[in-house]
Amino acid sequence: MTVSKAYLKQNRKKRLEQGHPWVYPGEIEKIEGDPQAGDVIYIVNHAGHFLAQGFYNPLSQLIIRVVTYSEVEVNEALFFAKIEQAWQRRQWLLPEATSCRVVHGEADFLPGLIIDKYEDVLVVQILSLGMEVRRHWIFAALKKIFDLRGIYERSDVSVRRLEGLEERVGFIEEPFDTQVTVRENGLSILVDVAEGQKTGYFFDQRENRAALKPLMTGWGTRRGIQRQENGYPLDAKGKEIKNPFWNGAEVLDCFAHTGSFMLHACFFGAKKVTCLDVSEKAIEMAKSNALLNGFLHRTEFVAANAFDYLREQVKDQKTWDVVILDPPAFAKNRQALAGAIRGYKEINLQGLKLVRNGGILVTASCSYHLSAALFLNMLQEAARDAHKVLRLIEFRRAGRDHPVLLGSEETDYLKFAIYEVFER
Repeated sequence: MTVSKAYLKQNRKKRLEQGHPWVYPGEIEKIEGDPQAGDVIYIVNHAGHFLAQGFYNPLSQLIIRVVTYSEVEVNEALFFAKIEQAWQRRQWLLPEATSCRVVHGEADFLPGLIIDKYEDVLVVQILSLGMEVRRHWIFAALKKIFDLRGIYERSDVSVRRLEGLEERVGFIEEPFDTQVTVRENGLSILVDVAEGQKTGYFFDQRENRAALKPLMTGWGTRRGIQRQENGYPLDAKGKEIKNPFWNGAEVLDCFAHTGSFMLHACFFGAKKVTCLDVSEKAIEMAKSNALLNGFLHRTEFVAANAFDYLREQVKDQKTWDVVILDPPAFAKNRQALAGAIRGYKEINLQGLKLVRNGGILVTASCSYHLSAALFLNMLQEAARDAHKVLRLIEFRRAGRDHPVLLGSEETDYLKFAIYEVFER
């Protein structure tokens, strides 16, 4: 079988050789053969030396997406092997995890394919034409590799239209209950794979949520509460304190979604968590999760716009020991970056004003257009305007089930920072 070839320009930047998985139209000198949209095409340099194989889509700005760096035949057996290898990698790196991301697109050399495992349910998101025309290979492999209750497709994302595809959503074969209780870091978390954001839940913050553990206790003693060898601790006025979580943090969790950070904060000993999200449906799910784990008495829930709520709390001079900011991606594209930075700065500025002196700011961004350098610069400006000094405890990225390719900044999208906050 004759395979079409895309010859790359001689004087281009050698991005593909540095590990980047996409080829743009402007990098191509000529195409040899008559490839059809969705076909596999060889990528060669200007001299015809083989570099990789990829899915071809002339309708997309990502005209070729790399699927393999070898000349092996791209067939159903290769797809099975790639998905199986991706799952084995998760079992190796996260042996305790029964729910996680199984396939992370380009970083697992399956461009435009996301697969998340929610116990015995799989959620599949297909973002590229090359994957769409081979969807039957994907579902056949999943049924062989996993013991499943069902598969749900969440290809309800606008980027499909850039590939010339319509959005699609629904059950693959038999319907099932889309509410699944997953286990994470010792917690039970109710997720709705049909209604939740993205594929239903954000596995990329698993290790970051666990990083809250040492931050949730030690606050009572800072407030002057004295431990007693026998009997209840005493407050500064000598009054007995009977709350068993007297030493825990008071936490504000913003953009809480279904409450994953709130649950971890309570699990690790927080005294009280205020859980904020604009979505009433998300707040109801967060309440259900608090009840499921026995934390309802230590939580309160607010359905409100975070920007408005933060400003109101600043005006009312409210403060917390720990403020958590985990917003959605404000920068959906490069053109939106300037506005996104203003948005990130505003929530961090107001959030910093709500942290008690010596308290903690936990802040994140999942916009890959906002680099780590821009993220840190934004935080520095917010701290300056809030008259605060920040001292880093930890800077983290996405979890182990969300691999990063060194040559592809797009795969390194999540920034997560924990700071001590001091008055200036």
